[in-house]
Amino acid sequence: MSTKNANRKTYYESIIESGYSRRDFMKFTTYMAAFMGLESSMVGQVVKAMETKKRIPVIWEHFQECTGCSESFIRSDHPLVADLIFDHISLDYTDTLMAASGHNAEEAKQESMKENYGNYILVVEGAIPMKDDGVYCTIAGRSAIDILKESAAGATAIITFGSCSAWGGIQAAYPNPTGSVPVDAIIKDKPIIRVPGCPPIGEVMTGVIMHYATFGVLPELDSLGRPKQFYAKRVHDSCYRRPYFDAGLFAESFDSQEAKDGHCLYKLGCRGPVTYNACGTMGWNNGVSFPIKSGYPCIGCSEPEFWDNSPFTERLVNVPGMGIEATADKIGKIVVGTAVGAAVLHSVATNIAKKKELREAEKSGEENEKNIKA
Repeated sequence: MSTKNANRKTYYESIIESGYSRRDFMKFTTYMAAFMGLESSMVGQVVKAMETKKRIPVIWEHFQECTGCSESFIRSDHPLVADLIFDHISLDYTDTLMAASGHNAEEAKQESMKENYGNYILVVEGAIPMKDDGVYCTIAGRSAIDILKESAAGATAIITFGSCSAWGGIQAAYPNPTGSVPVDAIIKDKPIIRVPGCPPIGEVMTGVIMHYATFGVLPELDSLGRPKQFYAKRVHDSCYRRPYFDAGLFAESFDSQEAKDGHCLYKLGCRGPVTYNACGTMGWNNGVSFPIKSGYPCIGCSEPEFWDNSPFTERLVNVPGMGIEATADKIGKIVVGTAVGAAVLHSVATNIAKKKELREAEKSGEENEKNIKA
């Protein structure tokens, strides 16, 4: 083991040295365990991992993107969440957030990749343009294609933060003039975790890294390569407006009283019924809100090719009738007829229940009448 690796602190040592108390550390581990969807009995395992494991080196590359993912990340709710990345996971290189620049920054990256070959995590933010040999995204005279291949060579795993690196992003929108592609279109021999969103939630980004740091393995992924801890449920299923959808109460316009009263935004183009993300359960800005709660329909930013699904205010048609527990792996298997069938069954069940109530009421009335006569 190199001297640099031997000197790496554990997560706990780094956190305590930064001025946080043991109590802060325990609150943080409990907080992150909950975000990762772990049972309370697993908190002890997370604590032990943070106390004993060396910090994971991270190389964070930026290509065709707006830096929104980094912005989301540094505005995470819990103070230790942001500190974990910047101070405690050994973020050895990120050309957007690091203090160094130019040759010094490049030397730091090269040294870290060499010292930690086969053991570091590569985070990629942004799409990679392929047209004209990648000239549309060059850094220090090198194309994003070359930089990505070099950085990925020694990575143990790759995390794509944001829909640009996960799916291609806005840059890949028709007609895709620069030939933008996601990471997996270029890198084929490394495990890749997609953490899509435009941008993703900061705590989701931290939770994915924490999972790997704790267990040493990638989290369970859905069929699209997204961690199920955060992308197993539709936004629709955790939306506070869902009861209005079930009751058939919809906002017809953005300035209507129904919209102000919290009625469902489905008719205004909400993609919640076909979008998988944790927005409704985790929220943004200290859990205060998310787009739908702010009065605007979900645009499905964590789904592939969402950028070409405009206009976003156009109502969806033929939404599959899925149960609350359905996952992204099943969405393609459900036909439109399921929704119709569910509506019919609901109607039949409702009528049966009403008839039963009427019969019971009639029976009760007859018995009361007999008692009165007696």
